[in-house]
Amino acid sequence: AGASWVAEYGDPDDPDDWEFIAKYSPYQNISTDRRYPPVLITPSTRDDRVHPGHARKMTAALEAAGHPVRYYENIEGGHAGASD
Repeated sequence: AGASWVAEYGDPDDPDDWEFIAKYSPYQNISTDRRYPPVLITPSTRDDRVHPGHARKMTAALEAAGHPVRYYENIEGGHAGASD
């Protein structure tokens, strides 16, 4: 399903689209100059739409910037968590 969203959200491999995407991307806009509330990130290992690597990468970036983050990866479910 994710590939079909390129027309709506933009193609990160297209330099013009990437310039726009980078402005609203949470990952690209993590700041060390602001305080963040604690963040909870809960991916599913078997998510067939959004790979959990994205959540792992976001968690690592938030931690590297000094922000409080909790991470729990559900190994039982798919895209809808344990309800799958």
